[in-house]
Amino acid sequence: MKEPKYQIRAQYTASTVTVYQAYAPEIGLPAAREGRFPALWQRDRMTWIKPSFLWMMYRCGWGTKEGQETVLAVEITREGLAWALEHACLSHYEEGLHTHRAAWKSELKRSPARVQWDPERDLHLQPLPHRALQLGLAGEAAHLYADEWITSITDVTPLARTIHDHVREGDLETARQLLPVERPYPIDAGLLTHLYR
Repeated sequence: MKEPKYQIRAQYTASTVTVYQAYAPEIGLPAAREGRFPALWQRDRMTWIKPSFLWMMYRCGWGTKEGQETVLAVEITREGLAWALEHACLSHYEEGLHTHRAAWKSELKRSPARVQWDPERDLHLQPLPHRALQLGLAGEAAHLYADEWITSITDVTPLARTIHDHVREGDLETARQLLPVERPYPIDAGLLTHLYR
């Protein structure tokens, strides 16, 4: 069955959803140990969270890129994700979705969150036809994320490396079985109507 082009797929529970980030060890390791970001983590910078494990692997090179060696699975409240989506703006101008470019720019300046839909990835990190959500958090959204939405932080770098090893060995079946189970995320469709056309 064909995947919808725009759909959030994630690992989730009744109260939380898992998103991924990758950091240098001096941020990632204490974050996983303490369950919250250390003082070194800057709340005043935009931070991007991704519900797709494989998109995170594409972005961080399976945890091998400089400054992205520690891969974190961050569990946040579902209410937090809903708030971010409700207050988000698409990161680029989309004719037919926005009335005009100036209106989009104004909305972008006001919005504490922004959305990008990037091609989902397969185990070889090649693009797929459907899109994965990237959610950028700044200002109020970044503070809420760090201080209120996070329920746990887990270092999943060993898992990333193990899956990558199986992919390199050509054992895709084992690699696939180790992937986090990501299902279509149940969300009020009204929260996404302003985020894609």
